[in-house]
Amino acid sequence: MTQDRPAPLDEYPIHQAPLSMRHVATGDRNAYDRCIFHVFDHRGRALLIAGLGVYPNTGVIDAYATLRVGDRLHAVRASDALTDDRMNLAVGPLRITVDAPLRRLALHCAPDPDDPSSLSYDIVWNADFPALWEPHHVQRSGGRLTLEGRRFVQAGHCTGVIRVGGEEMPVTAGEWTGTRDRSWGVRPIPGEEPGRGAEYRPEGFHWLWVPARFDDRFVMVVAQEDADGYRTLNEAALVREGHPDAQLGWPQADITYRPGTRHPERAVIHLTDQSRKPLELGVEILASSPLAVGAGYPPADGWQHGTWQGRGWTDRQVYDLSDPAAHPMAAYGVTDHAARFTLDGRTGYGIFEHGSFGRHDPSGFTDYASVAP
Repeated sequence: MTQDRPAPLDEYPIHQAPLSMRHVATGDRNAYDRCIFHVFDHRGRALLIAGLGVYPNTGVIDAYATLRVGDRLHAVRASDALTDDRMNLAVGPLRITVDAPLRRLALHCAPDPDDPSSLSYDIVWNADFPALWEPHHVQRSGGRLTLEGRRFVQAGHCTGVIRVGGEEMPVTAGEWTGTRDRSWGVRPIPGEEPGRGAEYRPEGFHWLWVPARFDDRFVMVVAQEDADGYRTLNEAALVREGHPDAQLGWPQADITYRPGTRHPERAVIHLTDQSRKPLELGVEILASSPLAVGAGYPPADGWQHGTWQGRGWTDRQVYDLSDPAAHPMAAYGVTDHAARFTLDGRTGYGIFEHGSFGRHDPSGFTDYASVAP
C-alpha cells in the first residue's frame, strides 16, 4: 500500500480544509473538477468543444475534444490514472495550459502519429471580460444529493490553428469567439447503483445555458425548469469591463423548433434592464454539436466522463451526423449550438446550450415522445 504523503500543491497556502490537497473534502465518489471550452467561427462552419476533468475519489483524469465541420463530428478522447501533479492539465494527446489565470489559456491536441489527417489544434484562448459566477447549482433525487456545483463562465476570443482532414483552419480574432465554463463539486459518474433513483425520475427537464459575447459586453442566461415550468435555477446578467455586473430580470425564452423535433432553429429571450425596459436577446443557430455524441456527456453510448478505462487510454472517432436516427440517444442529451445573437442593435456570438426532455408545459411538450408540430 502506498503511503499517504504530502502532495506538491501542499506547498502553497491554498487549503480549504485540514486535508492534503491530494484529497477533497467529501468522500462522495461523484466528486469532480472540470472545464469546457467552446471555440467557433462566426459563419457556422466549425464548432470545437474541448474539456478536461478530474475525479479525485475514483482516481481518474480524462479529456475530450470534438469538432463539427459539416455533417462530420471528429472526436478525440483520453483517460488515465490521476496523479498528484494537479497543475499538469494533460491526458493523452490533449492538454490545457493556464498561462495567466482568468485571462489567457492554451488548448492543444496532438495529431495521431498513425493518421496525420486526424484532428489536432493549437489555440490560445483570451478572455475579453471578467469571469462571472453562475448560481449555486443543487439537485436532489428524493432526499439524496445528486448534484452540487460551483461554476463560473467567461467569454473571449481565440487565435491559433485547427487541423483536420489534411486542412488547416486559421483561428483568428474577430472571426472566431470562445466561451468557457469552469465547475467543481459533485456530479453523477456512471457505474453507481441507482437504488430508488428510478422512483424519482422527473417527468420533464428543460435547460438553457447561454453565454453571448458582444464587442463591448457579455450576457449570460441560465434557466432550468421542471415539467410544469417551475424554475429551479435562474440567472440573467450583463458584464461590462469597468462596470458593476447588472441583472437582467427573469429570462423567458420563446424557442422555434424544427418541426418534428426539439432541435431549436432560432429563439428570442426576453429580458429587462435595470430600468425595467424590455430587452430581446435574439438567437440564430449556426452549428450544433450534441454532447452525447463524442463528448462523453450522458446518455452517451460507450465512454462517459469519470469512468475508468485503464491507463493510457486514447480513442478517436469520426461520426456522421447527417442521419439523426444513427444517434438516437443524442435527442435525450444536451446539445451545444454556436449562435449569432442580437441585442439592442448589437450583433454578437456565443453558445445556445439547450436540452428539453419529457413533459414541459410552457413549451407544449406532453411526454418524452412529444416534439414540435
